[in-house]
Amino acid sequence: MDTERATMGWQPDSWQQKTVGQSPIYKNQDHVADVIGRLSSLPPIVTSWEIESLRERIASAQQGKAFVLQGGDCAEAFDECTSELIVQKLKILLQMSVVIVSGLKKPVIRVGRMAGQYAKPRSANVETVDGVTLPCYRGDLVNRVPFTAEDREPNPDLMLRGYERAALTYNFVRSLIDGGFADLHHPENWDLDFVSHSPLADEYRQLVKTVADGLDFFESMTGEKIYRARRVDFYSAHEGLHLPYEQAQTRYLEHRKKWFNLTTHFPWIGLRTSELSGAHIEYFRGIANPIGVKIGKETTPEQLTDLMEVLNPDNEAGRLTFIHRFGAGQVSQNLPRLIDTVQKVGARVLWVCDPMHGNTEKSESGLKTRRFDKILSELQQAFQTHQECGSYLGGVHLELTGGHVTECTGGARGLTDADLKRAYRTQVDPRLNYEQAMEVAMRIAGYRS
Repeated sequence: MDTERATMGWQPDSWQQKTVGQSPIYKNQDHVADVIGRLSSLPPIVTSWEIESLRERIASAQQGKAFVLQGGDCAEAFDECTSELIVQKLKILLQMSVVIVSGLKKPVIRVGRMAGQYAKPRSANVETVDGVTLPCYRGDLVNRVPFTAEDREPNPDLMLRGYERAALTYNFVRSLIDGGFADLHHPENWDLDFVSHSPLADEYRQLVKTVADGLDFFESMTGEKIYRARRVDFYSAHEGLHLPYEQAQTRYLEHRKKWFNLTTHFPWIGLRTSELSGAHIEYFRGIANPIGVKIGKETTPEQLTDLMEVLNPDNEAGRLTFIHRFGAGQVSQNLPRLIDTVQKVGARVLWVCDPMHGNTEKSESGLKTRRFDKILSELQQAFQTHQECGSYLGGVHLELTGGHVTECTGGARGLTDADLKRAYRTQVDPRLNYEQAMEVAMRIAGYRS
């Protein structure tokens, strides 16, 4: 990237001169400035060489040589920063990646929606309950869930708590990975407690045995150990929604001559904050991280062209990912024109399908849910449409958990609306549970039709 041209007139705080979407209202701006100053002096959560490594791998995925598996919570909660829950999230993503690698016969880039996914966009600034109106909950980075004036007041100090939880989470993930937790020679160690109850258990265990036997056979025949199978790369990602937090850990590295957001490897821009003249585009255009942008049926070819020109003016490989979310039945009407726009200008982008957000609906009980058949339908339509257009769908973006929640209906157990209340734990959007996530992986890999 021609950094000087791409960041012309740019500073980490230049976004403040633009219209800021999805922004909480802090009562004390001096308090906000103090928190940003304190955050900016703390050690980074990720490193520039990790970011550059991910960039290279995304460039490979853009060429169809790899596949991105991105998944995790819709919104992380501070009180869920526990070793057990972190291990569960890592396990399910590792299990899914083994399935996908085995089926697609290409490397999988593992990216967790974790260690920073603490802010969420909302459709309104306030909500009213029993005649009382308070600010809406915008994630633990901004305020708290309980419907009280104190909890719902945006609190700058929560950015410090978010940094601490993110650092604890990702450092634990690093320790697990470096300690051999992800060793492909022993993927049976990743089984979650209830895997034996899953209708997919036999298929998964047979696949695991095939992978392990294949590694053992190769090593016994060659006399060489496949050390790369003992450790995998794992990257963090979150929506770069709350710009004061993102700004605080944005640093210029003299040896690279670039600005990096060091809170995460892969930040993305949500559909609600992707206005070209808005603050989020202004902030993202200056950082050197690989970045994603959510796009949908409202996105026009003209808007897509503008986004490419502003966010990746030098058409650099590995820089830009488009994460499309349309809703089941909307893919064939909307995706081809966007693919055509990218192909006409020869842009280097990675296409990723988010089959979750376009398929959110309310159940009869009033709980938000997503129907598993619609999630699969959108994913299958996306693969088919890219193939028909001579393009490559290089990844999937999922909201999921390693827990046995009941938030999305359907799947191997045939969950219904009546089942939702049994283990409905999300504070924001419904997530795939362990079995549903594994079934998605099986479909991507081609093991289930």
